[in-house]
Amino acid sequence: MKFSIVCGSHRPNSQSLKIGKFAQHLIEKMGPSHSSYLLDLGTVQLPHWDENGSAKKVFETHAQEIRSSDALIVVAPEWGGMVPAALKNFFLLCSSRELGHKPGYLVAVTSGIAGSYPIAELRMSSFKNNGLCYMPEHLIIRYCEKIMNDVNKEEGEHDTYLRKRMQYGLTLLESYATALKSVRDSGRIDYKTYPNGM
Repeated sequence: MKFSIVCGSHRPNSQSLKIGKFAQHLIEKMGPSHSSYLLDLGTVQLPHWDENGSAKKVFETHAQEIRSSDALIVVAPEWGGMVPAALKNFFLLCSSRELGHKPGYLVAVTSGIAGSYPIAELRMSSFKNNGLCYMPEHLIIRYCEKIMNDVNKEEGEHDTYLRKRMQYGLTLLESYATALKSVRDSGRIDYKTYPNGM
């Protein structure tokens, strides 16, 4: 089973990237049949979506990796109560070919006590035309500088709890990925007639 991870911060070496790499580490521990692809928007400068499709051509290498994945993990930092522009642009570039009827796991990252706004924003609009199916389970990582800094060393009760909660979320994501494959294989999806959400 293959998981794609998109780290939504524009900053290089971001806290979001750190969390994404930790998720990647947990996926590797799930067994040899599991793999992951990590897209860091802090180092990969995706072109802005446009109507003529030129941005999608540049996106194609990453799109192929996501297309071959069974699930998507979205690591979304909270910037001023919002999702960063690069992450919103990522969802504009994705279509149902990449994400349609695949499960998504939301992980919000914040340096303070907040973090719920990225979850609400992405649940409200980021799936509309690409068909991503977010699980009910999500994760908010608060005080992120103190969390998941070392894969081999926990840093207190809060860090321990969030590591276990992420492991739980990834285990659920695996089950959702297995279940939704049967939906994709059912022959009932009609993207030709209904390519976009309402």
